[in-house]
Amino acid sequence: MSHGNRFLFKNGVVSPAADTPSVAGFLEAHTGAYTTTRTHKNGSELLFWERHLLRLSNSFRLLLKENPRLLFEKPKNLSTAFLELSNRAMMWDSVIRCLVNDSMRKVVPFVEKERKCGEELAIMAHLSGNLENLDHLEGGFDEGKISEVLDVHLHIGGYVPPVFGVRASAAHLAVVGRGRDFANAKYSDWVRLRKPLEKLRPPSVNELLLSNDGDLILEGCLTNFFVVCLKEKDGDGHTLEQKQSQSLRCIEVQTAPLSDGVLPGVIRQVIRDICLKIGIPFREVAPSWSKREFWMEAFITNSLRILQHVETIQAPKSWKSLESNTWEEITWVEKRFQDGPGRITSMLQMEIMNKAGDEALPVTSFEEGRPVM
Repeated sequence: MSHGNRFLFKNGVVSPAADTPSVAGFLEAHTGAYTTTRTHKNGSELLFWERHLLRLSNSFRLLLKENPRLLFEKPKNLSTAFLELSNRAMMWDSVIRCLVNDSMRKVVPFVEKERKCGEELAIMAHLSGNLENLDHLEGGFDEGKISEVLDVHLHIGGYVPPVFGVRASAAHLAVVGRGRDFANAKYSDWVRLRKPLEKLRPPSVNELLLSNDGDLILEGCLTNFFVVCLKEKDGDGHTLEQKQSQSLRCIEVQTAPLSDGVLPGVIRQVIRDICLKIGIPFREVAPSWSKREFWMEAFITNSLRILQHVETIQAPKSWKSLESNTWEEITWVEKRFQDGPGRITSMLQMEIMNKAGDEALPVTSFEEGRPVM
């Protein structure tokens, strides 16, 4: 594949290879809502595609209503036409689904010719609008004309999934900053807003965690965060050591609730569904760093990594020290987990991949003329 193994398409038209930025570079330069997924089984299936389209639509609708400046390019003035658009009762899920799938139909045949045999692909779908185009749209607009004021970008590149369970694929985390605004939507400005946190990243750390108070951990910059912890009280009088070897009733999976300001990640919802289905206790509560002695396992999720077990977490000894200019000026406290993923983490990873297979969309669905179910 071209230019560092990646392509960029705008409304189904490929950009010159020399103009193809990295995903982060593109998102920094383009306002809008987006979602990211990848292929599976040697590039033959898309993971959780319908869930991603719904998440993209949800993000778009939320930003359109609450903060359109994170959605539209050059939003100098919110025109009358924009107000009509934002107040219009429209089937956004259906409109956005059709727009993105139409772009995919144009793109997939091109990409398949360039893809190496057995190569997986990372696919980022980005949706943005232009108020200037909206203002010049004559005679009003309806759902059939919405494509004239919305742009669909697809960034597609080769991706090597991490191997689950091996030490080289373990996550090493550090708590470094406050939670994001408008966390219920996935928007590209976050890529720029999180950059100042990089100065606090210790060596070997491959994901940064967010907290508003230094104790309750919300999520990662790129991931949702989970812990498998022992219940503090269950009335049985057992010690911490005795509980570690007992049944599921002694543990629970914890992750911060959406109301705390975390991204409603696709894999986050899959984890919740699985836990409720197979009987793993699940509680939406922000994991407390001060109670880390009860944490038996931890993992992070997103739609590229899927599920990644955590080996270490670092947090500043003093929350105020995050005002420092570099990570070296901070005294860190570390929580270390057992080598390799724990029992619950491994169980959930297996269940996720089973569910991914059940919900997978064959890439061949985007062949010209075939309906995408």
